[in-house]
Amino acid sequence: MSKIDIRHAHSLAPNQAHQAVQEVADKLSERFGMEYAWDGDSTLHFNRSGVDGHIELEPQQLRVTAQLGFLLGALKGPIEAEIRRVLDERFT
Repeated sequence: MSKIDIRHAHSLAPNQAHQAVQEVADKLSERFGMEYAWDGDSTLHFNRSGVDGHIELEPQQLRVTAQLGFLLGALKGPIEAEIRRVLDERFT
């Protein structure tokens, strides 16, 4: 299994950061059939076949971690690059 672990700084207010993560989760659900659930206001868990992870919101940083199954592990580089692109777009 491959693991993704990304930390990304942000300057959003907590409610704005929460809304941005929610929008990303909605898109993941729509595009890839990803299921997700919030654990409190600061952690979003997501999963589907081949991937299991979460996004943790902190005051000035967020962290994305995910375990990729065998097939998606082969695509770790492009998946990680897309995550970083979305984070740069939403959390600058």
